[in-house]
Amino acid sequence: MKFNSLAKTIVLIAIISGFLFSCVPSKKFEDVMAEKENCEKERTELKKQNEDLVTENNELKANIKRNEREISSLVADTAIKSNSYRILTQQYDKISSLYNQLLENQEKLRASADSEQQKAMAALQKSRDELQAKEDELRNLESSLMQERAKLEAMKLINEQKERELNEKNSLLESQRNELSSKNSELDSKTAKVAELQAILNAKDSAMNALKSKVSEALSGFEGNGLSVTQKEGKVYVSLDEKLLFKSGKWDVDPKGQDALKKLAAVLENNQDVNITIEGHTDDLAYSGNGNIQDNWDLSTKRATSIVKIILANSKIDPVRLIASGRSCYLPVDDAKTAEARAKNRRTEIILTPKLDILYEITK
Repeated sequence: MKFNSLAKTIVLIAIISGFLFSCVPSKKFEDVMAEKENCEKERTELKKQNEDLVTENNELKANIKRNEREISSLVADTAIKSNSYRILTQQYDKISSLYNQLLENQEKLRASADSEQQKAMAALQKSRDELQAKEDELRNLESSLMQERAKLEAMKLINEQKERELNEKNSLLESQRNELSSKNSELDSKTAKVAELQAILNAKDSAMNALKSKVSEALSGFEGNGLSVTQKEGKVYVSLDEKLLFKSGKWDVDPKGQDALKKLAAVLENNQDVNITIEGHTDDLAYSGNGNIQDNWDLSTKRATSIVKIILANSKIDPVRLIASGRSCYLPVDDAKTAEARAKNRRTEIILTPKLDILYEITK
């Protein structure tokens, strides 16, 4: 489910990037998307680390349980050997006491018959041998007990080390979980911001679709006669051929062109959320006029300015919304060096762009 959600989010971001390419400052939007992508990568890495730590944690717990069982077994075995050691010590003490008694008897029986003396000596030797055997057994048991105790201490140290490692892993795991939770919260915030951007873009697109329809309806009598209305990259373009607006080399707008501009101004006056850019374009032939107009740069700018003045004179549009610019011959629609191509390039474009102030605020 998380993967599908992530896939959907990525697709959504891809769609949004197409809309934001021309409407939102690319640097700010790329920063937002880069932050989101980094959150996704960090989230995946943290999730993998979390899974590894959980596995390692389970293995450490299993080792500790096994060590605890071994320690319990060693403790029980040590208790048995300690009891054996105690019994042998008691036996040793008894034999030692008996030995002392035999020594005393030997002194008493030294005057007795040789046979009695030999029996006593044999019994004494036997006791010595038994005593030596018990001593050897006692030493072996004592050595074994020392080894078992050393092994027990080593196991305790290993277990303590494992517990410390387990605590460290648990602490790291908890830290990773907290970081993952923080990254998830940050990702949710970024996702919400992207959704908000998408909603605003959809609203802007709907508004621009409606605006295009209104402009086309207002200028329906001119479309196909030197005027076209198109929509691309989230903007509406009203393109007017030179023949509809100007005489060759002039910048005074013809009456028919003024009529079209007045109708367009009436529509734009009622759509205040749109900025208006007027671009003048010429062909690549050098301007042959004189006076204040020296070249195609001057001519294209002068024509754009003339259209701005007509729009302002016939509407209550805030001048802040208008931009007049000249593009000279450097943005042709047809690169061919023919009369027909040059006629296409001699045009004026009125570009209607939605205001994106709210998008700038969101992407800060």
